[in-house]
Amino acid sequence: MRHELTLLQRFAGIFLRDVNLGVMLINTDFELIDISDMACRVLGLEREKVLHQSLESIFADLPAEHWLVQRSILDGMVVRNHALSWTNNQERYELLVDSSVLRDEDERIVGAYLIFKDVTNLRSLEEQVQRSDRLAMIGQIAAGTAHEIRNPLTSIKGFLQVLRKTFQEQGMEREDGYTVVMLKEINRINELVNEFLLLGKPKNVTYDEVDISEVLRDILPIINNEAILHRVVVQYESHYGLPHVVADREMLKQVFLNISKNGIEAMGEGGILTVSEKVDLEQRLVNIEIHDTGPGIPAYVIDKIFDPFFTTKAEGTGLGLSVCQRIIHDIGGHIRVSSKGYGTTFTVSIPFP
Repeated sequence: MRHELTLLQRFAGIFLRDVNLGVMLINTDFELIDISDMACRVLGLEREKVLHQSLESIFADLPAEHWLVQRSILDGMVVRNHALSWTNNQERYELLVDSSVLRDEDERIVGAYLIFKDVTNLRSLEEQVQRSDRLAMIGQIAAGTAHEIRNPLTSIKGFLQVLRKTFQEQGMEREDGYTVVMLKEINRINELVNEFLLLGKPKNVTYDEVDISEVLRDILPIINNEAILHRVVVQYESHYGLPHVVADREMLKQVFLNISKNGIEAMGEGGILTVSEKVDLEQRLVNIEIHDTGPGIPAYVIDKIFDPFFTTKAEGTGLGLSVCQRIIHDIGGHIRVSSKGYGTTFTVSIPFP
């Protein structure tokens, strides 16, 4: 019996250290008795500092309704596959939580446990599939109608330019102003058609070995010029020896420019835009993080920002981020966004060979 107990205790210790699950053990005083390494990583906790501390003190910085564990767990409340989101240091996790009580041989409650699984990648994959289906449908519609739209627009634009020249020669300033407005709107329609076409599979994409550091250095002057107009400071944090990726260089420029421009505009007047290069050797990913110090993205909006036609801008088309996501998905990568309090971080992850 003693040998079996020792074996069980040894297994419990190894389980908490090595298992890829978040595990928390709680006593009847609502104190944390043990916690797995994975739970510490996801929740942003240091094991030595939180052991034998009350859950109230551990989650003191959060409103009670946002605590991962509630006191009701000790009343016998059982939770199975409860989905929730948790944000830690700008990193957002999607979790599936189970919890129940621990009883002794007399069926008295002597504690409780909480186990959670990080399903962020599964949720992200599901959302990617749904968005890709929508984008593919829009792309097919766009490919079939874009030229039919462009041809009459080209004729209208040409005749308007002729009329404008006539108005200018005859000193008809008011009519000339009307043509300027109409030409501007026609250009907007053309830009929208271009973005539509990018939602479909681009036919002229060239995949080569690309140095992302070179791509970023090429577009930094453009980002800086945009930043100066909004009194924003741009910080670039490079990573020596960044692995090369297989992608289309011009498409990557479009992605990084679009996200950077969104960040600059989100800050309004003043702020800092930080572009950082990082490498995840374990996942074999090159990560480009673009962080702004703006007001952040509300929780009720953040899950919609990659949806086609969703925009918070007065003159936005709602296709910019959809196009960016399509470009990165096509090379096997993904884009993640996190926003907590002030500031937003977009992480563009691209696999390297």
